[in-house]
Amino acid sequence: MGKVFNESVFKDIEEAQREWEAKFDQLCERAPERLKRFITVSNREIKRIYTPLDVKDLDYGRDLGFPGEYPYTRGVQTSMYRGRLWTMRMFAGLGTAKDTNRRFHLLVRAGQTGLSVAFDMPTLMGYDSDSPKAKGEIGRCGVAIDTVKDMEELFDGLPVDRLTTSMTINPPASVIWAMYIAAAENRGIPRHLLGGTIQNDMLKEFIAQKTFMLPPVPSVKLIIDTVEFGTRQVPKWNTISISGYHIREAGSTAVQELAFTLADGIAYTEAAIERGLDVDEFAPRFSFFFNSHIDFFEEIAKFRAARRMWAKIMKDRFKAKNPRSWWLRFHTQTAGCSLTAQQPYNNIVRTALEALAAVLGGTQSLHTNSLDEVLALPTEEAATIALRTQQIIGEESGVANTIDPLGGSYFVEALTNQMEEEAFEIIRKIDEMGGMLGAIEKHYPQQEIADSAYRYQLQIDSGERTLVGVNKYVTEEEIPVEILEIDDALEKLQVEKLHRIKEERDQAKVRESLERVGEACEKGLNVMEPVIEAVKNYCTLQEVCDVYRKVYGTYRDPGIF
Repeated sequence: MGKVFNESVFKDIEEAQREWEAKFDQLCERAPERLKRFITVSNREIKRIYTPLDVKDLDYGRDLGFPGEYPYTRGVQTSMYRGRLWTMRMFAGLGTAKDTNRRFHLLVRAGQTGLSVAFDMPTLMGYDSDSPKAKGEIGRCGVAIDTVKDMEELFDGLPVDRLTTSMTINPPASVIWAMYIAAAENRGIPRHLLGGTIQNDMLKEFIAQKTFMLPPVPSVKLIIDTVEFGTRQVPKWNTISISGYHIREAGSTAVQELAFTLADGIAYTEAAIERGLDVDEFAPRFSFFFNSHIDFFEEIAKFRAARRMWAKIMKDRFKAKNPRSWWLRFHTQTAGCSLTAQQPYNNIVRTALEALAAVLGGTQSLHTNSLDEVLALPTEEAATIALRTQQIIGEESGVANTIDPLGGSYFVEALTNQMEEEAFEIIRKIDEMGGMLGAIEKHYPQQEIADSAYRYQLQIDSGERTLVGVNKYVTEEEIPVEILEIDDALEKLQVEKLHRIKEERDQAKVRESLERVGEACEKGLNVMEPVIEAVKNYCTLQEVCDVYRKVYGTYRDPGIF
């Protein structure tokens, strides 16, 4: 298609811009610019004005194209939101499975179009509620899941064959997914009808979020087990959600989030190919999970760059032939780290702006944080406001009426190009280290994120960067916010239920099932079928994970400061 701009106009624009800059300096002597440096959240310098000179090499076909066509800068679906709005998937998990089930039914009645499960810390780490390590943590930051019985209660009365479910789980992802499949099959719903996502991204855990169970190599092995099993038997399921969200929450810049996330995707792709899978068998079911931070245009540019980069990576690096393999489909969550305990109602505004950036960036699915999440688990009222934020953007604002409305903006296109170039440079460095596993062993991404987080905090502390209600526009008045309290009796009830199940189950089947899981681990076989059988026989989450720990060993973070 060729370049967007004619070379002959650049000389005239350069001359006109020089004249404008001179006038600007003269006219602004009495009212100078309010900041010495205009920067993004990621510390990127922002120019005073952007013109065709900043995108003079832009080629429409090569760099933009049309929605639904390579390189997908403008969106992976042809009609985008004119066909269907993004999936409104509110993250929820509290207390027992029955407590969370009630919240799910509330959100579905309020118009939520997909389910998303938050698990408590013992579940995230692969421990049962009766473990000494779980004491005081049961149901506090999400729902407690010990057995398939909890999973059945969690989704009771919900049409899991029609609603897609996302589960934010990493070290024990294979076990939790097995419980979901088993619970559905116990209801007569075959696995091939199930649609949804397990996060299942351990590389970003070693980089950022730090929920660990096994060392990196066996962790990746279990992930590829799920990819292989899903490709063969659960074809509508996304067996991995390659996550930049927690990388950003740990303090990375937008470019670091972009580069490290796609580098993780490269590592998983290489591992699946080494397993013997054809790239076009599994790549169409890879999905991604990004953070939408407060810097509006930087986030939009990041999402657009991510789509274009992944399309190039899959087409050029991995020689994928199916256009669906080139698609970068992603879920977005607004930035938890941008929320403040001070003046918490400001968080509604922050979340609205971050959600709007995600939509203008072309997300397929979105969670909006609640105003009180910095203080506690969301109340029903706060969660409903967060859902209504998405609905107002989708139904009232008009931003979903046309596809990629910011496409062609000198600023957005220049920023998109810059972020792509810088992210590919980071990926090149990671390749030189032997890929992401090698980079993790050398502590490269961990150190980069730590340095970025430290710089950002210094800017807040010095006042160079404004945080409304924290270091500027501060008020002494405390604003009361209703807090969701988790009943202390919950822990006792959950443990009692678990003990009843352990007493009533067939102990011989439990032993045999766990032996089969161990045998699959020791022989390097795919663990998914043995694990599904084990959880159907009421083996607990920890019992299966303890088999993993025994065979593969455990991991302790070396600590990077």
